[in-house]
Amino acid sequence: MNIEIWYDLVCPWCYLGKRRLEAVLLGFAGGASMTFRAYQLDPAPVPVPVPIWQAMTVKVGNPRQVDQMIAHVTEIVRGEGLALDYERAVAANTFDAHRLVAWAAAQELQLNMIETLQHAHFAQGADLGSHAVLAQLAGSIGLDARAAFAYLATPAGTDAVNADLAEARELGITSVPTYVVDRRFVIQGAQEPAALTSALEEIARREAVDSPR
Repeated sequence: MNIEIWYDLVCPWCYLGKRRLEAVLLGFAGGASMTFRAYQLDPAPVPVPVPIWQAMTVKVGNPRQVDQMIAHVTEIVRGEGLALDYERAVAANTFDAHRLVAWAAAQELQLNMIETLQHAHFAQGADLGSHAVLAQLAGSIGLDARAAFAYLATPAGTDAVNADLAEARELGITSVPTYVVDRRFVIQGAQEPAALTSALEEIARREAVDSPR
């Protein structure tokens, strides 16, 4: 079973969904692989880093509603043991960060790179739109930071990210996380572990029935 996950690095539900999916797959008898695909919740440029709260307030237009949204997701994400500090997190355009993930994936470090970028954004207030910050984070997982910085200074990886974004449009993906299993089944949202396990087991059952004898 191959699970493709469309996600964005600054999406807290993707942060949570990744943690839940990894936990579920540890005990999943059917066996599964994960491939992460780029998605951008907001492709608009962010010339200067601004606090997430400020960016959300501009977008939503209601500070009280933003406070409620942040409190809700913070409680759930922290309940899963993940660090989330919206007082430090800053808004960023994630296109280049997704390019960095593509570069790390070519060196078999996709999962490590995603984990590091998410933690840096949500817990440390790292600006994922900064090439210098991205390169430093690549270096922290054993990649060559100078090579990462040089890579980000070129258009390399742009085609890979654009291909993921285009495929998301073709598949009708409008929210993340979205899990596409073997290009036949779709699971949307950061499902509770029990619900996610049930869905994957049902997919495995259906595939077993459909497979040739």
